[in-house]
Amino acid sequence: MQGLRAIAVLFVVLYHFWPGRLSGGYVGVDVFFVISGFLITGHLMRELEATGGVRLAQFWARRARRLLPAALLVLLFSAVVVASPYLFPLSALPNEVREIIASTFYVENWYLAFSATDYLALSGEPTTVQHYWSLSLEEQFYVLWPLIMLLAAWIGVRFFRGGRRRAIITTLGVVTLASFVFCVIFTMTNPAPAYFVTFTRMWQFGVGAIIALLPMLRIRNAIGSFVLGWAGIAALLYAAFRFDGLTPYPGYMALVPTLGAAAVIAASNTARWWYPTRILSIRPAQFVGDISYSLYLWHWPLIVIAPSVPFWGLTIYHRVALLALCFVLAWLTKKFVEDPARAWKVLTTRPPRVTLWASLVAMILVGATAAGAWAINAPAYREGVAAIEQLRSDPPECFGAASVLDPACADVDFGDQVLPAPGFAAADMPSDEQCFVQLNDSRAVTCEFGSDAADAPRVALIGDSHAFQLLSTFQRIADQNGWHLTTLFKGACPWSTTPLSTPGAFGEACAQWRENAVAVLADGDFDVVFTSGLSTTPYSSAGFDSRHDAAVAGYREAWSGMLDRGIPVVTVVDNPVWENDPNKCLRTKGVGNCDGARDELLTDQDPLKDAAEGMAGVTLLDFTDVFCDDTTCFPVVGGANVYRDEDHLTVSFLDSLVPQYTVALRDAIAAGVPGR
Repeated sequence: MQGLRAIAVLFVVLYHFWPGRLSGGYVGVDVFFVISGFLITGHLMRELEATGGVRLAQFWARRARRLLPAALLVLLFSAVVVASPYLFPLSALPNEVREIIASTFYVENWYLAFSATDYLALSGEPTTVQHYWSLSLEEQFYVLWPLIMLLAAWIGVRFFRGGRRRAIITTLGVVTLASFVFCVIFTMTNPAPAYFVTFTRMWQFGVGAIIALLPMLRIRNAIGSFVLGWAGIAALLYAAFRFDGLTPYPGYMALVPTLGAAAVIAASNTARWWYPTRILSIRPAQFVGDISYSLYLWHWPLIVIAPSVPFWGLTIYHRVALLALCFVLAWLTKKFVEDPARAWKVLTTRPPRVTLWASLVAMILVGATAAGAWAINAPAYREGVAAIEQLRSDPPECFGAASVLDPACADVDFGDQVLPAPGFAAADMPSDEQCFVQLNDSRAVTCEFGSDAADAPRVALIGDSHAFQLLSTFQRIADQNGWHLTTLFKGACPWSTTPLSTPGAFGEACAQWRENAVAVLADGDFDVVFTSGLSTTPYSSAGFDSRHDAAVAGYREAWSGMLDRGIPVVTVVDNPVWENDPNKCLRTKGVGNCDGARDELLTDQDPLKDAAEGMAGVTLLDFTDVFCDDTTCFPVVGGANVYRDEDHLTVSFLDSLVPQYTVALRDAIAAGVPGR
């Protein structure tokens, strides 16, 4: 079993270190679920048959001694790290503290389930404890599963004359099937929360449980075991290398790794060295399996924190060194925390309630430490919010884009100034999140700003998160010019007619939102429509030579609906997209040391640019020369911190482009569409 644990943890760890190389490595957690279902169900069933019941307090106390010490140690580490503004961006502190507390009390999966439907929450940096979602789900399994088995056993004895085992098998089979059906349906309708919630994952534990309860499923025949075992490993490898972020998951696709793990468990013959179960028993695999729990705990916070450590880079050598450090910490934690904690006499020689109360006290202390991190830094956080508000209302002369576009600013030197500060740039974003439609919502939600006068020029702002980032700036423009602004936003869904390549519910929701948005535009008496979108949006290429051609055609077709009514369209070339948030570099290395190569950050085929060129009635704005020179792109321009994450711009910087946006909109309103 340790060898299978080794496969599971290596999938997850390598996926997080090199997601492009192992795009489906996230299936490792599915393997852990199957293993837990197999082992825990077998243990509970043996106790039930031997004693007629389960000592729940003793069972939960053993689980607590096994899992809590290492988990709380890593949570304590994260709480201490996030309390330091030198190692962590201050703007991320509130969410970090919330998730540390949620993870401490093993409800992180539900916290993410409620927040994962928010595209804005997913677009930012993940927290140091986001991986605790799977541990939370496992703990919930440890609470629910023995209760379900005890209830089934009682029903079997009470109503079926001692048919305890049959009742348990039947009950767990029904729970497993119901959970799988729910998983498939919920993944189709709400894929973001479906990934995290308990009920969509319970069937994976159930698959392991069924193997434990039905001995005939354990294949001891030499040939059958050989074929089944290697087929299971092949299924796991296929999922790890072929699945990716666009795979509808968990849903029915989770059958591949789940049944693959089940097949490896069921292949129980180890007679020959070339049998998969025998190979998984070699010492290196056993070692990785032994430290798999601590390795899973440590690897993610180190990955999140490492880019913010001074003098630490993101080269292959740094990644390998960090991976080695993860193994060292995992081994030390296993040797000095995990193993000793299970044998602490102060707990094992006393009633189980002592362990459970001690666990609760330890959890409260860790949660209090996280809350203390917030209490210490709350004044600085509030100062950061106030500084952003002040910057927006009264920016310095020649700030941001003006330093490039205004000839009078040619000689102004901002030196090492960066506003907003790199540790707070993520907070410099529009606050009207209610205007932003979430992943699986197809409603065309509109927000209205500016003048309500009947003769006020009407401006529509529509698109994905790269249009939403303009909201505060366009509110300012509308207020300054007496215009009326109407907004339509949906995450990862630009205004086009070309379908996304994203399968399942999200692609369908995007298509429906576009239809609803067009209906809103058709009912509105607009004078101009402004749109923007992420240049790397994954479009379907069906019917075209390439995705780029398909994207260009989709934009032109969408815009034609407005142009045919005499309504001009204004769009903008997309901004550079960085591999990592440049603020991480700015916090440790400063201005001038975090620039990027232009040919790496800018796409040579922006479909918005190509769609707009030569199309009558469409105005194209191109600020590429503000972001970059001929060879280099800059994270700081004219003292302005340009980015709040890898590809979204700060409102403070966008406000420095108000004159250019205003002129383009005013000219478009005045000119209308030629020939209409």
